[in-house]
Amino acid sequence: MQLNWIKCQGDVWCKLNSVNLSHEHFNNRYGVYIIWHGGTKSAVVYVGQGNIKERLAEHRINSEIQSFESVGLYVTWASVPKEYRNGIELYLASKWKPIVGGNYPEVTPIEVNSPWQS
Repeated sequence: MQLNWIKCQGDVWCKLNSVNLSHEHFNNRYGVYIIWHGGTKSAVVYVGQGNIKERLAEHRINSEIQSFESVGLYVTWASVPKEYRNGIELYLASKWKPIVGGNYPEVTPIEVNSPWQS
């Protein structure tokens, strides 16, 4: 499945702690998302799904995720219909091995494109 991974204005990756969650873009926006840090060896911190605005707001106050803020936390998301979210979340978590989390649905993974493909 081909997803449209979102970047912020200027075609740059969005910073988790400063992306404007009040923007109308987030109204009724549901899908999957990836949070990563930009350290020397960047790594995926968390993979999730649901209401993007609500979930990202929760992650802004999650101490496990925020422990990586010193090296920069970035996020991207894609709108996905509910019936595909569990499979996509599992695929992304299996592929990127996030540092935080690990409780994923037991479903058939649904392969999607990487946000970092050119």
